[in-house]
Amino acid sequence: MKDLFGKAMFDFQTNNSPEDIITETSISEEDEMSVEYLFRSYNEMPKLEQKALQLTFGKTLDVGCGAGSHSLSLQKDRNLEVTSIDISEKAIETCKLRGLKNVKVQNILDFEGEKFDTILLLMNGTGIFGKLHNCNKYLSKLKSLLKKDGQILIDSSDIIYMFDEDEDGGKWIPSENNYYGELVFNISYKGVKEEPFDWLYLDYNTLQNAAVANGLKCELILEGEHYDYLARLTV
Repeated sequence: MKDLFGKAMFDFQTNNSPEDIITETSISEEDEMSVEYLFRSYNEMPKLEQKALQLTFGKTLDVGCGAGSHSLSLQKDRNLEVTSIDISEKAIETCKLRGLKNVKVQNILDFEGEKFDTILLLMNGTGIFGKLHNCNKYLSKLKSLLKKDGQILIDSSDIIYMFDEDEDGGKWIPSENNYYGELVFNISYKGVKEEPFDWLYLDYNTLQNAAVANGLKCELILEGEHYDYLARLTV
């Protein structure tokens, strides 16, 4: 990967002529995403994210922290001990410049040696699973990092609304998809294209089934305004 998301964040943080990120998926046209959005304050966050931060307690792991906005809010406003991880080196450099104390370039599947009261996966936290068949691998790993009364707070969206309806009111979903929430993402930044990557949107029932299969209780905390939701997983 060329770490274009990370480069965009780093450019924004260092005032190095940041530009919008161009995103495109296997089911949607090109769209522009402002890098500034990744640097939002608590008051600028959607209600789902604010609710997740309100529910966060104790020693916290922020998975796929990006520019670190969630971690920063918890560290500064709540004085919580937060570990922030991302696979993007430039994102982690950005987090350090923003004042986050405990950050590391790390894939969650390789994380070892600590347990947490709260694990956060926000901004479509199920995305990093990539494919539906990876759910067990990721949920099992996350469960292993929880303290006895710990919680995983994760958000996603049911993107069934993006598919056309047939005459009977059913949804027309291309047959090459094993599950309609499995997308391929393409992004470009400053004229450079990233390698395509898999990104998973999970409807709540599918997440709940996967959680139960891994010995986790799944609770719907809040539904957003656009088919999105926040869930809490506990042992």
